Amino acid sequence: VQLVESGGGLVQAGGSLRLSCAASGSTFSINTMGWFRQAPGKQRELVAAITSRGGYTNYADSVKGRFTISRDNAKNTMYLQMDSLKPEDTAVYYCNAEAQYSSGGLRYDYWGQGTQVTVSS
Repeated sequence: VQLVESGGGLVQAGGSLRLSCAASGSTFSINTMGWFRQAPGKQRELVAAITSRGGYTNYADSVKGRFTISRDNAKNTMYLQMDSLKPEDTAVYYCNAEAQYSSGGLRYDYWGQGTQVTVSS
């Protein structure tokens, strides 16, 4: 599985960005997907996650009500709509996918290369 993020950039506080994560390869094996972020000097943290059919989503408290995660399995793409951005949202955002190639088999984690999001005050 290969993951490629796009959509990052520089935005003013209060603005919006939409991140995309395009998956390729053995996409049939992908279960849960998520967005993580890592700010300078801080640990990588979960931002949002979504199950394989989008029936369940989970958000970090810091982004609830501002960010929306979604996925389009027909396009093998996951999205993160980020509204009301704050300077503290500045970080490198990473796409993550959990894959399982057989029922009951091992689970594998895949990561994208990351995309920079910078929010100016």
